[in-house]
Order: sequence, then C-alpha cells, then structure tokens
Amino acid sequence: MEDDLIHWLESNSITEVECLVSDMAGVPRGKIVPVKKFQSAIREQSLRLPEYVFGQMVTGNYIDSDILRETNSDVILVPDYNGLRLVPWYREPTAQVIHDVIYHDGTPVHVSPRQVLKNVISKFTEIGLKPVIAPELEFFLVRRESEANTPLTPPIGKSGRAEMAPQAYGIDAVNEFDPLFEDIYDYCDAQNLDVDTLSHEAGAAQMEINFNHGDVLELADQTFLFKRTVRQAALDHDVHATFMAKPMQSQPGSAMHIHVSVLDAKTGKNIFSDADGEPSERFFHAIGGMQRYLSAAMPLMAPYVNSYRRLLSGEDSPTNLAWGVDNRTVGLRVPRSSPPNRRIENRVPGADANPYLAIAATLATVYLGLTHESKARREQTKSAEEVTTIPRNLDMALDKLDRETALHGVLGKNFVRVFSEIKHAEGQAYLQVISPWEREYLLLNV
Repeated sequence: MEDDLIHWLESNSITEVECLVSDMAGVPRGKIVPVKKFQSAIREQSLRLPEYVFGQMVTGNYIDSDILRETNSDVILVPDYNGLRLVPWYREPTAQVIHDVIYHDGTPVHVSPRQVLKNVISKFTEIGLKPVIAPELEFFLVRRESEANTPLTPPIGKSGRAEMAPQAYGIDAVNEFDPLFEDIYDYCDAQNLDVDTLSHEAGAAQMEINFNHGDVLELADQTFLFKRTVRQAALDHDVHATFMAKPMQSQPGSAMHIHVSVLDAKTGKNIFSDADGEPSERFFHAIGGMQRYLSAAMPLMAPYVNSYRRLLSGEDSPTNLAWGVDNRTVGLRVPRSSPPNRRIENRVPGADANPYLAIAATLATVYLGLTHESKARREQTKSAEEVTTIPRNLDMALDKLDRETALHGVLGKNFVRVFSEIKHAEGQAYLQVISPWEREYLLLNV
C-alpha cells in the first residue's frame, strides 16, 4: 500500500501534501508538508498534532478539559490511503489525505469525530449489519462582505441582478452561476466525490447537492471535503458559499438530510423490507430508536445557537420526530421506493453540522432502536408542521445529551464529555455578544 501511495504521488508530480483531520466543528485541521517529508513521515509515524486540536471551539479558542488535560500530548497522524486525493484548485500539484489519529501506544483517539463514526459503524458490524447512507447538502451563495455585522444578501448572477424571490427547482436560476457550478463539478470529479444531482432550493441563491448511496465512512469523508470544495470554488468566483443553518433572516435554512438503510452483511439484503416487500419489524425498530434518541443527539446535528433558528422557522424544516411516507412536514420521512431501496430520511441535521458527527448520531439512534427493539409511534399521514417535539435551543439539547447514557455508550463517554464542554463554552461565548436586536429595541426603550 505504501509503495502504491509513493507511485501515485510521483506519477501526479505532487510537491506538497495536506494532512487533514476534522475537528469537532468539521473544520479541516492539520499540516502541509513537502512530499518527501510526507513519505518519510508515514514510514516513521512522525506526523503529529496536539490532542487539544479536538478541544477547539468553532471560534478557534481552546476549552479547559479534564479529559484532554490528562495527557496534553501529541497524537500521531495515520493516513487513510482511501482518502488520498488531488487538491484541484491549486496551481502547484498538491495532494490531500484524510488522517486518523492514534496515541503512541497505537490505540485510537476516541474523541476524534472520524473515529466516533468508525466506532458506530463497528457496532453494526458486530451484529452482522452494514449501514448505507446518502447525504443531501444545502448551501447559500451570498455576496462577499468584509464586516461580520453586515447582513448577508444574495450575489449578483450573470444577468447582472441578484435573485430576491424564491426560485425552487428553477433551471435558469441555477444557470445564473453556471461557471461556478462547472468548477464545482470539475473539482468533485478530480477528487472522486460521488455527487449526483444539483438543484435550486427554496431560498434565494440556495442550492442542494445530492450524493449517491454508498459506504458510510467514504461518504462522510466526501461530504467533509465537499464543503471545503464549494467554499473554495465560490471564492474563485468572488462570492461566498455558506453552510450556516440560517444565514439570512428572510430566507429558509439549510439542511443536511441523511438517507439511511441497513443491509444484512451476509446476504446484502435491506433489513427494512420483509420477503414479501412489506416494511419489516426492524424497520419500525429503527424508526422507534430515532424517535427515542434523536432529541438527545440533537447537539451533534444542530450544534450552534444559529442551528435552532432553522429548525423553528417553519419553512420546510422539521420541528418534530414524527415519521411518514413521503411527508416533508415530519422529521423522519420515508421516501416512496422499491422494497430493496426502503430507507429513512433524517431531515433534522443542519448543513452546519460536522458530517462525521451528524451521520454518527443518526446511525447511533438506529443502532439503539434495532438492539433495544424500540417501538415506533403511529405514522403521521397529515401535516405535522404545528407539532414540536425536538429541543427548541442548544441548552435544552445539551441537557438531554448529558443525561442520555445509552447514547454515551455508542458514541463514547469521553467524546460526549469533550463535545459537550465545547458546546457549553461556545454558548457562553455567544452570550457575551450584544446583538443588533438588543441595541435596536433596548437601547432607548428600557
């Protein structure tokens, strides 16, 4: 494998390698090294980062964590050769490699988001099952603004005008940014990112990209890289791409819907369908587990204060964990499909979530439902827009996560503790900010 790697680097004339890990927010962290240094480093396992990289808030500041302070040491980067790809937007031939992280004794770092997902996948493997996913990721294009206090607005398209009205599924609206999307598709092809369809969503200059169904870890890696790819391509066209859950007050939010099915590892058959093609008992167990545990898993799918603005906006965003066939007002939609393709669409996660953690949270609740044989509530056949059954803010969600020990057992106790510490610290940082609303209505009125 190492020889194949070196041959690939040489055949592509690679001069530098980006060594990437995902922090808790899904921000790529790591090191950029010359190719010769990379080749020697993988032999000697000498590429290292402080473990505290997993204790960084989205602000870049570090938390004070007892878990991380116990070692306060470096961890070793181990490349996943399946995660080796070109970086297509650089002029100099550059490679990027997603890494796992281990301690010096060879044990994995369980607070790493990618390792959290790998641990959840292994839970399915232990019981003879293989989960399959397909993410759908929404994002907005907005004008570049240098000041954070400036409200975001849609960018100017090739027509010379900004899109201000909803253009859901509009072909001409997508064509306004053809050169950008051509670059995105070219960049995805160069990185072997298995994207499927592009469509215009309900918001002004809001787009959605669907991925094809496939291997869980591979698609989590692709989603992680895709977000970076879209942001970079947008910058090359003088606009910003944002995966904020609710970037504009007057526009809908952006989601990361996750389609899930589960296969029998031996037969390859979808366990959500019986031999006669009807929904199986395990299908309802999976839904029951999601209904039972997704509220506690909310911080992994809606990790910021802003995330809950999307969920409570009432604009194509779920406020509940009801389920229904082809019902877009519920949090757990079951698309119409053939029995082999029966799946559950988790519509709760926001586009702002770390894909490794949002997928891990989704699968953890399915796993608990299957192993605990959880019971699903009755199908919601009418609109559920007025039903609110999920936490209304991050504090409520964190309280549920802190108390749900069954979820800790699947995700890892140390991970949950560090993640919760980061989210509480980010919440405190947010409370220190005085918002324009407060100045507008409180300055001279109270």
